[in-house]
Amino acid sequence: MPRMTGKRGLIRMLEAEGARWVFGNPGTSEGPILDALEDASGLEYVLTTQEGVAMGMADGYARATGRPAFVNLHIETGLANGISLLHNANEGGTPLVLTSANKDIRKLTEGRTDLAEMTRMFTKWSAEVTHPEQIPSVMRRAFTEAMTPPTGPTYIAFSANALDDEADMDIVPSAPGYPRVHPDPRAVADASELLTAAENPIIIVGDRLAQSGGVDEAVRLAEITGATVYAGSYSEMNFPTDHPQFMGRIAPGMPAGQALLSKDDVVLAVGTNVFAGYFYFSGPALSSATKLVHIDSAYGEIGKTEPTDVGIAADPKSALADLAEALDSDMSGTARESARVRIAGLAQQKAAQIAARDQRLKDRWDLSPMSAERMMHELAAVLPPDTIIADDSVTSRDAIHDAITFNEPGSVFGERGGALGWGMGGAMGVKLANPNRPVVGVIGDGSSMMTVQALWTAANSRIPVVYVICNNRAYRILKLNMNAYKTQILGEQDPQSEYLAMDFPTPMNIAGIADAIGVHSRKIEDPADLAPAMRQALELGAPAVLDVSIDGTV
Repeated sequence: MPRMTGKRGLIRMLEAEGARWVFGNPGTSEGPILDALEDASGLEYVLTTQEGVAMGMADGYARATGRPAFVNLHIETGLANGISLLHNANEGGTPLVLTSANKDIRKLTEGRTDLAEMTRMFTKWSAEVTHPEQIPSVMRRAFTEAMTPPTGPTYIAFSANALDDEADMDIVPSAPGYPRVHPDPRAVADASELLTAAENPIIIVGDRLAQSGGVDEAVRLAEITGATVYAGSYSEMNFPTDHPQFMGRIAPGMPAGQALLSKDDVVLAVGTNVFAGYFYFSGPALSSATKLVHIDSAYGEIGKTEPTDVGIAADPKSALADLAEALDSDMSGTARESARVRIAGLAQQKAAQIAARDQRLKDRWDLSPMSAERMMHELAAVLPPDTIIADDSVTSRDAIHDAITFNEPGSVFGERGGALGWGMGGAMGVKLANPNRPVVGVIGDGSSMMTVQALWTAANSRIPVVYVICNNRAYRILKLNMNAYKTQILGEQDPQSEYLAMDFPTPMNIAGIADAIGVHSRKIEDPADLAPAMRQALELGAPAVLDVSIDGTV
């Protein structure tokens, strides 16, 4: 068993785990790690100048590769700056290993921060290494925990003495893992019985469906049952958006979303929290006559808030495949004919939905500043077919989905968790995972300003992401939520608000900031300039910013 310092053991473990990048912003306490990195094989440090950028990059990279990303921040001060996007990673189940270094354990009486405790509520597992011989086993567990469904972030702190002292170490990486847990056959049979008898079944999908690779199985099951399909979240490609049975994204935690789901029939929730939302509404989300079947790899979400008739704790892909087989066997000819009739009706509903979308685009075509719908239409016309969208557009998301079809896994990644600032770093992480595909980050101006320091990293590390800023000169999401608060919570019929602290009287000049850093930029107000500017940006092979002025009225 070789003898080495703790810092050397950490690097050897990262190499054994197949880590490619260290995303970080270092401080003096991380000096030993940087020293050891000088002799690393195949590991590169990506320097960010703000910790949220490192967290966003790691999140995007981990989601695009399906493997844990490694982040290294500075003691409690830098770590605190990264916690908002650690919250997003925890909410979304992103597999990443976050680390930072701490003071020597012998400085206990002088004062040391409990770094593991700082992160505990936002991670699957948090611990501090205080002796060098702990490093291999702790890193193995950190990577294993991150990748074990439900996936999520872990945190490890290293005391200074653990990094500098020596110990005998056996460098063995985490096991590959076999997470496809199959469902209980009785649960599958019970779910099949409910769905076979359903007259108007509904499927609501979430991100853990995409993470399991089970979209094809979800499509098959939807087509067998003739179900209407909604997405409770769409930060990954959870269902083909051009499928005739897919009726778009809904907010299942809001009354309008709950009304769509409460049809006195059967709701099948797959890989989604049932039914999350910020505002509190008394009573159950579904009507008492609605049956709920919930398939999820996050076992704690099943039955968490809503009465659940059949809970299936399993890998979504495996469970959907088994359930489809059961339905194929159980459905009568009459039930199959009813499903075909429902599908025909949904195709008509989808056509009407598309017609309404086209009319909305036409009605808002000549707005000045341009509408979000016009902006996304102009972009969609020139994007290469293999473009990946990093979506942190917040209130322009509907316009993206109206203009761009997502029907391939890995074609879109979006923020999740509620903290602004993911997209600037997230887009770069997605690009590092997909160096041969164009990556376009569509980012709200408010979110972009949270981590605008990402532009320096894009220039310094030469990461060719094209950022398109939806510059509506406001925190428009706060205005929409203020309206929801006044109507849904306060019950006001004609809500009025000054929208205090929600506008940017001094517009955020993201193009100017990019130009100052040396990133190609264009400020765009005329819709006719957008398509040629995007073509030019894509051809540069370098980072670029298109700062697009759009309508921000609510």
